[in-house]
Amino acid sequence: MNPPRLRNLSGIVASLLIISSQAAYPVTGRTNRKEPAKALMGFSASASQSEVEWEQKMRAIPKPELLREYMKRLSAQPHHVGSDYDRSNAEWILSKFKEWGLDAHIENFDVLFPTPIDRALELVEPAHFRAQLKEPVVAEDSNSGDANQLPTYNAYSADGDVTGSLVYVNYGVPADYEELAKLGVDVKGKIVIARYGASWRGIKPKVAYEHGAIGCIIYSDPRDDGYFQGDVYPKGPYRPEQGVQRGSVMDMPVHPGDPLTPGWGAVKGARRIDRKDSDVIMKIPVLPISYGDALPLLKALEGPVAPEAWRGALPITYHVGSGPAKVHLKLSFDWSLHTLYDVIATIPGITYPDQWVIQGNHHDGWVNGADDPISGLVAELEEARALGDLLKQGWHPKRTIILCCWDGEEPALLGSTEWVETHMDELNQKAVAYLNSDSNGKGRLGMSGSHTLEHFMNEVARDIKDPKSDKSLWETARERQAGGGRRGRETPMTEEERKELNSRPDLRIGAMGSGSDYTPFIQHGGIASMNTGFGGEGGGGVYHSIYDSFAWYTRFADTDFQYGRTLSGYNGTLVMRLADAELLPFEFGDLADTVNRYVDELKRLAKTQQPPQELSFQPLEAAAKLVAESATRYNQAVARISPGGGLESEKLKDAKMLNEILYKTERALTNDQGLPRRPWYRHLLYAPGFYTGYGVKTVPGVREAIEEKQWAEVAPQMSRVSEALTRLASQIDRATSMLARE
Repeated sequence: MNPPRLRNLSGIVASLLIISSQAAYPVTGRTNRKEPAKALMGFSASASQSEVEWEQKMRAIPKPELLREYMKRLSAQPHHVGSDYDRSNAEWILSKFKEWGLDAHIENFDVLFPTPIDRALELVEPAHFRAQLKEPVVAEDSNSGDANQLPTYNAYSADGDVTGSLVYVNYGVPADYEELAKLGVDVKGKIVIARYGASWRGIKPKVAYEHGAIGCIIYSDPRDDGYFQGDVYPKGPYRPEQGVQRGSVMDMPVHPGDPLTPGWGAVKGARRIDRKDSDVIMKIPVLPISYGDALPLLKALEGPVAPEAWRGALPITYHVGSGPAKVHLKLSFDWSLHTLYDVIATIPGITYPDQWVIQGNHHDGWVNGADDPISGLVAELEEARALGDLLKQGWHPKRTIILCCWDGEEPALLGSTEWVETHMDELNQKAVAYLNSDSNGKGRLGMSGSHTLEHFMNEVARDIKDPKSDKSLWETARERQAGGGRRGRETPMTEEERKELNSRPDLRIGAMGSGSDYTPFIQHGGIASMNTGFGGEGGGGVYHSIYDSFAWYTRFADTDFQYGRTLSGYNGTLVMRLADAELLPFEFGDLADTVNRYVDELKRLAKTQQPPQELSFQPLEAAAKLVAESATRYNQAVARISPGGGLESEKLKDAKMLNEILYKTERALTNDQGLPRRPWYRHLLYAPGFYTGYGVKTVPGVREAIEEKQWAEVAPQMSRVSEALTRLASQIDRATSMLARE
């Protein structure tokens, strides 16, 4: 039971949400109309008028036909790290930035990026079968036959030549090995075959190695990624029989970036550790295959019938093994360094040049990469063109805007991580926020990020029109959430979720795990971050294959590029508003509410794990209460200088220092010692899970200690988080004190 003085925390947070969303920053329900809003969050009435006019001009500039033209050019050839076309694309992007009047340059890093020399997989018992390991050309897609395609492989797999009995391990996550143990099946000395899904691919060989396996095969089951979902390419959008998902298996939950320069930039001449000393390169050989190649292997398995939840859509009875199937797996790699080409454009701020608003999308792909990442990159490019046009018309941002086109995201978030590590000291002082996008499709707007920016992201979504209706992006996102399930699944909402959707002023944004270039900014640098993109409509099944092409995208994704154009407008508005705000739009009520939810989740989790003694959550509850109270005071202070919603900017005292306090609030949530067993991850509220990879673990130090029953770690980790939340509350109070100086 909670101590009596803490029982009303939920009520405090609920009241806080009303104050923060209705009193301090009124919701206006604006769309894309020409008439200005009464006031924008963090702007005076007169500044709002000017800002809205410039934003409307910006959103009118991007053109779908140019998005299409850029995509056709950038995805015309394979452009993986180290390829000629990767460099050509970077130089073309640089030329476009300069053509649009932006100051731009290319920043280089030299990183370890292995490519295959030998790949072989064969069934040697009870019959012989040799896997094709080759995606066939599709007549309807000229890019599927392009030269210089990377073969199907998993980057940062170990070299190896191994033969062993085969075991089917379902998705290959820790819980699956618990089920195998119940079935009396051991993988020690064996080769495992896992299907893609349920976790990031790098978790599968990691867990296999921990259980003694000598090799790992990963395949795409058609139930998850193929004909069970719909027609396969080229008839439909889904993965065909011989389609293969490439991808990295580097242990990025330990740290992303160059394996040989962990924690520092991989600049020319940098100190590098020996490859054998890297803690993120896989210890066993790993190979991805198609479901066409997987079928003979799985068909040859006997042993226990797989549990019902393990059964895919191949026309066989799924057995676990081991045996009588025995396979031979042979892999070797060229472990060379390759040069990255990060393209960086800068628009100097005229009032606060040393406060930086940063945005990025990567340009490298596994093959042609029209969807991943070019669909998101072209939206950033049209946004850059629009901002360049505004500069010619006389607009200049108050803060410096930095637009980044990262290289090397696919292998290990290489370009962004090395850039952040190289510039960490400067970023710590100057970075206001980071905005990321990656692949873009069609459907509803997806928003994730720091919860200090949740209200801001909602506000901008209210201001922009959905490309397929007369409603705002916020309205369509809310309607799709209410009518089409939650979290991207066709799962009915619970009554509690529906009640919240109807009463909470803001839509909840997702917490950030990993999987794209925001990771080094928020989780290493403590820089408030956002990630955006459209999705949820249409099928997808060509991820990291040769079929991720211009032909596929223009048939099955955002075919008229209207959602790409809208992403340019939404992201451009986020960037402009952050760059021009008189008072930065950080808001702490939504964060306080979210932290309270996390604490409740941890308490429920602890009950399911049966700790040896009752865990006390009093420190976390007390710290969460402090944040809620500080957030309330801050929003009340904002409301006092915002009568009617319009900020009285003349009452801001030392606005530069005040805004610096606000954007450094995210830094308060970091710890220099980092998380247990992975000190590179320093954020104490968000991290990729040690055994989920991309999937986020919130309050990760505490949550994973409970999940893994590391009971001795729970109290120290809870103390760290409580101290961080207390620091955050103090930082908010500093901002409140400055606002109170009238």
